[in-house]
Amino acid sequence: MSYQPGDPRLPIIYVRGFAGGDIEGAVEDPFYGFSTGSVHVRANRRGDPTFHQFESPMLRLMSDMDYEVRVHGDQKRYLDQAPDQDIPAATVWIHRFYDVSASSIEDNPERFSLEKAAINLFGLIKLVRLKTGAPKVFLVAHSMGGLICRCLLQRVIPEAEVDDEGHNLRAGEKYVAGLFTYATPHGGIRFAVGGGFLERLRDFTGLFGADVFGPDRMYEYLTPEFQRGQQPRRGFNGTVIPEDGFSVSKIFCLAGSNPGDYKELFGLSSRAVGAKSDGLVQLENAVIKNAHSAIVHRSHGGRYGIVNSEEGYQNLNRFLFGDLQVRLDLINADVGRHDDPDLEFQLDLGLTIRGLPVLVHEQTAAHHCPILVERLEEGEDTVDHPRPLLTTFLSSAAPRPLDEDGNKVSTLRHVLNLRLMSIREKEQNRNDDDDGESSIDMRDHLEQTADWEDALVVDILPGSGVAGLPQAWAAWTSTLERPVRLWKPMEEAEKPLVDVEPDVEGLWVGEVPVPSMANRLLGDNALIRITVIPRTRDF
Repeated sequence: MSYQPGDPRLPIIYVRGFAGGDIEGAVEDPFYGFSTGSVHVRANRRGDPTFHQFESPMLRLMSDMDYEVRVHGDQKRYLDQAPDQDIPAATVWIHRFYDVSASSIEDNPERFSLEKAAINLFGLIKLVRLKTGAPKVFLVAHSMGGLICRCLLQRVIPEAEVDDEGHNLRAGEKYVAGLFTYATPHGGIRFAVGGGFLERLRDFTGLFGADVFGPDRMYEYLTPEFQRGQQPRRGFNGTVIPEDGFSVSKIFCLAGSNPGDYKELFGLSSRAVGAKSDGLVQLENAVIKNAHSAIVHRSHGGRYGIVNSEEGYQNLNRFLFGDLQVRLDLINADVGRHDDPDLEFQLDLGLTIRGLPVLVHEQTAAHHCPILVERLEEGEDTVDHPRPLLTTFLSSAAPRPLDEDGNKVSTLRHVLNLRLMSIREKEQNRNDDDDGESSIDMRDHLEQTADWEDALVVDILPGSGVAGLPQAWAAWTSTLERPVRLWKPMEEAEKPLVDVEPDVEGLWVGEVPVPSMANRLLGDNALIRITVIPRTRDF
């Protein structure tokens, strides 16, 4: 049965990453890596491996969401021969763009071209829409695959689609409902060693096509020709999508913070790229500005890879099918106002969703990616400096525990874990020609000891409030007199949080003051703002 209006399960097209010099090996996998699973997670602060079977994102989409994978010997040929609007929309398709460059498949293999891969992806999208009747598709991509998708959305479709008003930079939204990228180098790939020599050598030689990760080639395939006069090469930033281009609200970027488990080139890659990375892509380059994002402790690929991970799948599933968007912000914070000026503050953050064996977002100093909390200057207003913590997605269709009567509990629960740490810095090696370097002053330093640590438990009841908006309850674990699992605010007739912006349509906003014991560190009026937005489908 073809697409049914109202069904959120659009066709999914997967686009794999860079094969380098092993195109022949890449094409031997029928599903280009989307069916690869894993058996380990690193589950505690020490990073010890724990056994956990993850089937693969493809198999989980089949078991959790009833997706189908139709191959019949050749997916593309099967699509070509199928009657129009005869194939179910809830299907997974693989963009096998490397096949034309493989000598094991083609007699005269072509040199790989990222632009041609994007053009062929456009053809596949149109064919899938025709055969399934679906209005749009979801794109899911790993590494370079995300750049192929962006070339499609930012250049190929805008150049191909011309109406009476000319070119439309948002024309891709006619075809694509959402883009999810795993560890894509949106800002290119840079190295922490070599002083720029390795990047110049890569971009000059174009070895195995790796120059696609350099700024010159990125500018070429991400900028439409008709825009190059208005968007010159100088000042180009790959992590930025123009405001009048494909909406960043339809994009989710998942980044990895585990370089140590990326073993490509005998570990040389992770050492060259540096600690703040997944072993190949630096964290700052893995996220598009203002797009939805999360960080998980996974590497670019391999045994602890980001695609073949529970963390990756949970973020993918919730972004594509979740019906609630939840944003958490730290408001009115005045961190360190009463402390010595040489103290710097870092905030560790982790997000747990009930029923999952992993964190769906994690930023910690141990993984070289804490939230750096800037201190306000004298006279600055805390209201003008909200600090975004994270945005996540929840699904009311996700499995929930049963109550004593055997009924599914009514609320969706997630927990925000916070640890505030201070570091005293001292300057050294100062001279007249530089600003000096800083290091940690160890005299009063207590390693891995937090100045403040707590967890905010949030229960959300979907569609139960005014105008179909949710209701929510929240409590800090330090204020609970019982284990978190036994906190049942609805059964105990606790009042829900008040919507502090009742006049704003389409969202619910609640505020939770930080515990009083944290006021000296965070500020007297510091609070966590919770914004919940029910998601509507515009396809």
